Amino acid sequence: CGQACNVEEERYSERVYTIREGETLELQCLVTGHPRPQIRWTKTAGGASDRQGDSSLHNETLKIDNISRHQGGRYYCKAENGLGSPAIRSIRVDVYYLDDPVITVHQSVGEAKEQFYFERTVFLRCVANSNPPVHYTWRRGREALTQGSDSGVEIYEPFFTQGETKILKLKNLRPQDYAEYTCISSVRNVCGIGDKSAHFSLNNRTAPPSIKLLLDDPLVVNPGETITLVCVASGGDPPPTLRWVRPGGEELPRRSVINGGTLTIPAVTVDDGGAYSCMASNNVGNPAKKSTTILVRGLRKGRFWITPDPYHNDDNIQIGREVKISCQVEATPPEELQFSWLKNGRPLRSSERMVITHTDTDVSPGTTNLDIIDLKFTDFGTYTCVASLRNGGTPEISIDVNISSTTVPPELTVPRGRSHLIAQEGDTVDLQCLVSGKPKPIILWSRVEESGGAAAAAVALMPDGSAETESYDGVLRISNLTREMSGTYRCQTSQYNGFNVKPREALIQLVVQFPPTVEPVYTEIRQALGRAFSLTCRLLRAHPARLLRYEWKLGSRLLTVGQFSDQRDDTNYLVRALNREGYGEYTCDITNEAGAGRCTFLVTGKAYAPEFYYDTYSALWENQPRVYGFKLQWTQMEPNAVDRILAYRLGIRQMGQSRWWEQEIPMEGTIQKGELLTYNLTKLVKPDSYLVRLTPITRYGEGDATERIITYSAPVNPHLREFRCGFEDEAMCLFSQDKTDEFDWTRHSAATRDTKYTPNTGPSSDHTGSKQGFYMYIETSRPRLDGDKARLLSPIFNMNSKSSSSSSSATNNPTYCFAFYYHMYGKHIGALNVFLRQKGQTVSDTSVWSLTGNQGDRWRQAKVNIHPTTAFQMMMEGVRGSGIEGDIAIDDVTIEEGECKDPPPKSLILHISLI
Repeated sequence: CGQACNVEEERYSERVYTIREGETLELQCLVTGHPRPQIRWTKTAGGASDRQGDSSLHNETLKIDNISRHQGGRYYCKAENGLGSPAIRSIRVDVYYLDDPVITVHQSVGEAKEQFYFERTVFLRCVANSNPPVHYTWRRGREALTQGSDSGVEIYEPFFTQGETKILKLKNLRPQDYAEYTCISSVRNVCGIGDKSAHFSLNNRTAPPSIKLLLDDPLVVNPGETITLVCVASGGDPPPTLRWVRPGGEELPRRSVINGGTLTIPAVTVDDGGAYSCMASNNVGNPAKKSTTILVRGLRKGRFWITPDPYHNDDNIQIGREVKISCQVEATPPEELQFSWLKNGRPLRSSERMVITHTDTDVSPGTTNLDIIDLKFTDFGTYTCVASLRNGGTPEISIDVNISSTTVPPELTVPRGRSHLIAQEGDTVDLQCLVSGKPKPIILWSRVEESGGAAAAAVALMPDGSAETESYDGVLRISNLTREMSGTYRCQTSQYNGFNVKPREALIQLVVQFPPTVEPVYTEIRQALGRAFSLTCRLLRAHPARLLRYEWKLGSRLLTVGQFSDQRDDTNYLVRALNREGYGEYTCDITNEAGAGRCTFLVTGKAYAPEFYYDTYSALWENQPRVYGFKLQWTQMEPNAVDRILAYRLGIRQMGQSRWWEQEIPMEGTIQKGELLTYNLTKLVKPDSYLVRLTPITRYGEGDATERIITYSAPVNPHLREFRCGFEDEAMCLFSQDKTDEFDWTRHSAATRDTKYTPNTGPSSDHTGSKQGFYMYIETSRPRLDGDKARLLSPIFNMNSKSSSSSSSATNNPTYCFAFYYHMYGKHIGALNVFLRQKGQTVSDTSVWSLTGNQGDRWRQAKVNIHPTTAFQMMMEGVRGSGIEGDIAIDDVTIEEGECKDPPPKSLILHISLI
C-alpha cells in the first residue's frame, strides 16, 4: 500500500521517511497562503522524478510508483506566491531493501618450511546489498557459529568494508568442517523486510571452476554459415554455471541461441566477427575465462593507385620511365589473401621488367604492386589485379587499371561563379568540383573551420556527421540546409583510384542565409490608460546581419520604420501616454534578404483574473430558515498593473441548470496586492452545488474571469451534520445574545472598527487575515467592570440520530468536534469559557473549555470533543479582566460530526505531511 514504514523527527527537525523498495511513495505538501501558492518538488540531485516534465512535480502530492533504491534522497517542497519569501521544507526519504546474500569461497594453500603437510585455510565470505546495514549470522548444519564457539573457526568483519561483509575463516580444515553452511542476512525486520539466507556445502571435492573450449582458435567461417561455440566445464565443485560474453560489454548477436555452454549463431555475418569469451563461476575462487576469435571470411574495399616515376619531377607517365600500379584489399583472415595479375585478360608473371610484389599477408589491408620498369609502347593496355581468398568461400575482387598514352594525372577546378555560393535555410545546394585526368580519382569532401585569430584550420564535421565524404562525380549535394552548414568546404583528389601524387584541392565558400530570429515572439502587456511604456524587439541572429530594417505597426497602421545601425541589436517603440486607440496588437518586423522575424505585443487594459481563496472552510451559514449563504473570498492578481477595478461582475448558476444570475459588486478605493476581498452570497435556496464566476471591470471593460464551484451539504437543522459560521452575515448564523448576562458580544470587522479604539488589544483583522471579514468580540472599555460577563448562544441543534452507525445502541451517542478561533491579546485579558448547554427536562450547562490571560497578538484555534445526549447549543462566555486592554474575539466557529482531528500547525506557512 506504500505506507511509510516510519516517519520520525530527527535533530534539527529534519523529517525522515522510510519506505520499502517497490512500494509507492506519496509525499504531501500541505500549504497555506494566498494567493494560492505554486508548488514544486525538487530533489538534492536533479528533479524529483527520473522522467522529465513529470506533472507530479507541480502537485501538492508527489507520487513515485514502485520506488527504487536510487530514488532515495532529500526531497524539497517549495511553495511561492509572489508575496514574501518562498516557503521550503525538506524531507529525507530512505529506501530500505535487502538483496539475496551470496557466499563465495576462497582458499589459501601455503607450504610450511621443511615439512611435508599443507596447511589449508578456507574463507567463506557472505555479501548482501542492503539498507540499513545488514547483520550476518553463520550456521554449520543446525549449529550457530559465533566467535569463540569453535577454536577452529574465526568470524570477522574486515575493517575496510565497514560491516558490509562477514567472513568465516576455517583454519587447518578438519573433517567436521566439511558440512552445510548457511549465511543469514538480516536488517532486523525494518519495514517488514524478512531475513534472507544462502547455503553452501563444503566438502573435500570443493574446487574453483576450470573450462575447455571445444573449437578451433581462431574459428574461420564463411558468411551465411551456422557456427557453434562449445564451452564445457572441466572441473569445479559445485558444478559451475557457464555464460558467453563479448568484450567491452557488447551484446551477443540477436539471432544467438544459448544452451548451457553452447552458443549457436545461425547465418553468420561479417559484423558477428570478433572475440567471444566463456565465463564459468561456482562462487569458489575466481571465475574461469577462456576466449576465442571468430573470423568471417570476406574481401572489402578494393582500391588502386598509379605511381609515376618518383625520380622525375613531373607526374606524367612517359615511355622509358618506371611506373608502378598498386592494388589494396581488406581481407579476413588476412593470411588467406592471394593476388594475381592479368594483362589484357591474360595471366601475368613476374619478370625482370614486370616485377610483382606482395606485402606481408599478416598486414591488413593487403597490398600488391606491379612495377613496370622502362615503360615501352607495347606495355600500354589494361592491367587487372584479382584478389581472392585461398580457401574460397567468397567472391573474388578484380580491379582494372588502364595504362595508355592518355593516362594523365588529375586536375581540379571549380566552375566559374561556383566558388562562393549563397543559399537559404531549407534549400538544396550542389557543391561542384570538376576533375579531369585519366583515370578519374575519387573526390574527398571535407570542411575547413576557421578558428582563432590566426585562422588555424580545425576539423569540422560534414552535414552527414562524418569527417569526410567520398564523391565519384565531384558533386556534393546538401539537402535541407541549416545555418550550421555555412562555412568553407574543401574538395581534393584522393591518392586511390587515380594517381599517387600530391593531392589537388579547391575550396568552396557556402553562405546559408536565414531570416532574423527575434524575441519576444509574443507577449501580452497590460497597461492602464495615461501611462507611458516602451516595447522592445530584440534581434538574436540573422544572416546577412547588415542592412536590417524594422517596421512597427499597430494593427494595419504603420507607426515607424528604420534601419539598424551596426551598434544596435534591438529597436524600441515608446508610447508616451496610452489612450484608448493605443490598445491593440503591435507588431515589429525585422527584415533581411532571407525574410522577416516578427515580435508581437498585445497591449490591453484587461484586468488580470481574481484568485479564489480556497483555504477557508466552505463556510455555509443560514440567515433565515431554508435560505443559505456562502462567504466568497478572493484576492486580485496584479491589481496595480491596469486601471483601478471599479466593480466585479458576479455570475452564479445552479449546477445542472443553464440560467445565470448576475449582479455587480462595486469596489471603493484601490485594491492592494494580496488584499483579501469578501462578498456574501445570499438566498441560495436549495442545498446544492453552484458555479460562481467573478469578472473584474475597469473603465477599459471586462477583465479575465475566474470560475469555481461551491458545494454545500444539508442544512444544520433539523439534523446536525456540519455547522460553520464566520459571522459574515448580520443574522450571525442564528447565534443570539444571552439575556441574563451583563453585556453583549459585538460583531465587527477591522475595516469598520473605530480608529480611536483602545490600542494594544483586540485583533487587526478576522482569522483569515481579511480587513473586510467579520468576527465577534467583547469591548472591555467603560462602563465595563472587572468580572462582567458576555454570553453568545449558538442555534439549537437536534441530535442527528440517522448519522450514528447502525451498530450504535441507543446509549452510544455520537461525538461532535466543536472548534473555533480565538484572539486574546492585551494585558488585562480576563477569561474565555465554553459551555455545552443541553435541553432535557431541565437545562444543564457543562464547562468544556476555558482559557485565561494574554495569549499574544494572533489568532489560535481551539478544538474540543463534545458528547451531547439530547438537543443542545453551545455557549461562548467572555469575562472582562482588570482593565480596558482586555478585548477577546472569536471567529469561524464549526461543529462537525466525529472526533476532532489534530489541529493544524500554528506558525508554519508550509507543512509537509505524509500519506
